[in-house]
Amino acid sequence: MEDKLLQLYNSMIVVAMSNVRNQSDAQDAVQEAWVRILTKHRTLRERDKLDAWAKVITANTARTINKQSRMTYPLGDRDPGAEELYCRRDEHRIMMEIRELLESLDSRTRALLLYKFYYGYRDQEIAAAWQVPIGTIKARIHRTKHRLRQWMSY
Repeated sequence: MEDKLLQLYNSMIVVAMSNVRNQSDAQDAVQEAWVRILTKHRTLRERDKLDAWAKVITANTARTINKQSRMTYPLGDRDPGAEELYCRRDEHRIMMEIRELLESLDSRTRALLLYKFYYGYRDQEIAAAWQVPIGTIKARIHRTKHRLRQWMSY
């Protein structure tokens, strides 16, 4: 149970970071979201949708915090380094999408992609480690990349 809550917290942080300017605001957004979740938990109709519900509450809370901070810094007086923070926010959003795509894959396919693209192993090295023909590795990578492209286009 504790692992599940920690995983939910981490997901909420990622959502918050994609909607605010800095980590402090993200943590504030998650804290406020937890308060809302705990006070409104009876409104959740389907318990298996808790993750999605928490992410929506977090995103809405983060957007509210972001709007409030925009009022604090009028357009001409932007917080120094705001551009960098906006770039990081977009980077977090992309990383979250990639993470969700990887989590949607079965564990073997996810491991294959991580070995190939994250750790930088060559196809032949993966094939030798998994004791399968290199053609099998190449075909799996090709099919998975094709499937991910289809999912990303939706």
